[in-house]
Amino acid sequence: MAKLVMQLDELSCPSCMQKIQAGVSQQDGVESVKVLFNASKVKAEYDEAVTNPDELTQAVTDLGYSVQSIKVK
Repeated sequence: MAKLVMQLDELSCPSCMQKIQAGVSQQDGVESVKVLFNASKVKAEYDEAVTNPDELTQAVTDLGYSVQSIKVK
């Protein structure tokens, strides 16, 4: 399992957090998603054989949020 941390700049309400968590967790290969509302970060664990950071970043962008940076662990 690989880990990804995305820094966002637009988390303004708890419903945003739920929307992102639901949207990213639906992506194939995603094991877990945690949205840190106060830090405006999304942490995801995923299977590298099924998905990649670009696809997960695009999933967040498709939901209407801007990803400022990503860190792959």
